[in-house]
Amino acid sequence: MSEDNGTINLEEFKNSFLKNYGGSAESVQLFSSPARINIIGEHIDYNGGKVFPAAIDRYMYFAIRKRDDSKVIYNDLKFPGTFEFDINENFAYKKENDYANYLNGILSIIKKRGYKFDSGFEVLIDSTVPAGGGISSSSALECGFAYAVSELFGFGIPRKDIALIGQQSEHEFMDVKCGIMDQYIIATAKKGTAELLDCAKIEHEYVPLEMGDSCFVVMNTKKKRLLSESKYNERREQCEAALAQLKAAAAPLPAGGKFSNTKDLPDLCSLTVEQFNAVSPILKDDVIMRRARHAVTENERVLKAVEVLQKGDLNELGKLLKEAHHSMQFDFEATGIELDTLAEAANAQEGCIGARMTGGGFGGCAIAIVKKDKADAFIENVQKIYTQKIGHDAGFFKCVPADGVSRI
Repeated sequence: MSEDNGTINLEEFKNSFLKNYGGSAESVQLFSSPARINIIGEHIDYNGGKVFPAAIDRYMYFAIRKRDDSKVIYNDLKFPGTFEFDINENFAYKKENDYANYLNGILSIIKKRGYKFDSGFEVLIDSTVPAGGGISSSSALECGFAYAVSELFGFGIPRKDIALIGQQSEHEFMDVKCGIMDQYIIATAKKGTAELLDCAKIEHEYVPLEMGDSCFVVMNTKKKRLLSESKYNERREQCEAALAQLKAAAAPLPAGGKFSNTKDLPDLCSLTVEQFNAVSPILKDDVIMRRARHAVTENERVLKAVEVLQKGDLNELGKLLKEAHHSMQFDFEATGIELDTLAEAANAQEGCIGARMTGGGFGGCAIAIVKKDKADAFIENVQKIYTQKIGHDAGFFKCVPADGVSRI
């Protein structure tokens, strides 16, 4: 059913719903929920920095309709099998419920927040978002479903709360202590923009992201990230150690930042690059120093990215992507041969404005800004280089900034 351009045939989708559930099409409502990329700003959300994500035009689709009874029925065109529950039951995580756990988690949190369901419903799901592809298919599922249910039952849940419900469900129902970025951008995105998101304050501002004759290409390493969690925790601990050492030194800071002494620093990203350079000798351990340097410089790159995009300068953004990858490779050491191969091969191609790894690292995805008329050749060439060096192929698709969860 999925077409090559990343969309589906909506008429066929609705017909599949009717084939599953019967009845007429009039009361069936359709919704879409996008995937996301983080353009720049890695591993700084927990260091007081800001992230810079955008939703992209790869979607999860929901067809949904109220029932006359209290049954809740899920079907997914990509994952065979029907799941059936009752809206009045107390939902609990069960491994055998597979993807239905994400949906039941959302219903559980919505009910906890005091919303009342007057009936059950039936839903069919399809998707052009690669599952496990590093662009947040689970958050697209959570937020799209929450929005569809909210609209179907007239709850009118605000978009920010849709994101928070998704995160709360992950924390309390799925037992995954995720941040807020993925759910937030998917719930609140606007086409043609990225968001400068403060994860601590849960506030954002929209920044124009007009691609013109360029597009993003997402490149998936297809590497399983078995050790990523332990390395993630290790990197976080190293950043915390750097902050503790700087605070303990109580060293005066040059003018230009929010604070005049390191003892007052709430986080690493409160430092300017100039301030960090002045006090970095305090960090005697080279590894600890480099981890902190990444956090401080990456935060500055995010702010510069906002500045250049407000001027519509994709070329300067491309330079920042290259710098960001270099920092993740050498200062934060969170890339690996797969991501480095993709970034290096991508940046060497005609028509590539800039490329870098995106996300937590240690596998997952990279992104590139590429001229649209060069994109097919770009994908073919990078694929060839990657397969020769790594021994298996990578996944590729083109995309542009998109709206967040929407009624179709």
